[in-house]
Amino acid sequence: MSNTHFRLESRTRRHTRVRRKIAGTSERPRLVVFKSTKHLYAQLVNDAENRTITGVSTLSPDLREKCNTMKGMDCAKLIGEAIAEKALAKNITQVVYDRGGFPYTGKVKLIADSAREKGLKF
Repeated sequence: MSNTHFRLESRTRRHTRVRRKIAGTSERPRLVVFKSTKHLYAQLVNDAENRTITGVSTLSPDLREKCNTMKGMDCAKLIGEAIAEKALAKNITQVVYDRGGFPYTGKVKLIADSAREKGLKF
């Protein structure tokens, strides 16, 4: 079995284990983080109604130009700030953080920290 397949399988297993314990509601949606090899994604999900409230990524039109000129960690901070601003605009102050099975280090942690700095509570 290749190392890439093993890492993906391990991340999927961790994510399902975490998802058994947390769920987003309309008062406290789930802040989901996903990172691919090139891009970062963050979205707010209401699991009670099975709908996505809002989301941002490095592919969003307003962030695409900024993230093209930045390094990965700076872009992660920008993603965290942008999702927090969108959440606060929709009167959402508390969220449940879902790291998507990724280790809570680096970009995943930086997204959470910058969202907290902007006013989200989790």
